[in-house]
Amino acid sequence: MAEEKILTKHPLGKSGKNISRQKYEVVKKAMLSALKNSELAHTELFNQLNKRLKGRFSENVSWYGETDKLDLKARKIIERTSSKPQKYRLKQR
Repeated sequence: MAEEKILTKHPLGKSGKNISRQKYEVVKKAMLSALKNSELAHTELFNQLNKRLKGRFSENVSWYGETDKLDLKARKIIERTSSKPQKYRLKQR
């Protein structure tokens, strides 16, 4: 059976990536969970992802994390703050 794919979006309208939906969902869940109660700088966010996915995700966490982050930003689920340094947070609904 063929693996289900998802075509990610890019906030600048560049072409997205066609990746495994299952892997996308695993990383997305970890990312949203990390941002649930806090704003995180890029490095902090990726440290959290690596910690949360350690032993549970065999792929390159940084690559999938970056792809998911851009997709979630394009879908307006997360946003960057204007603070210095910039941080990521869940977008207020």
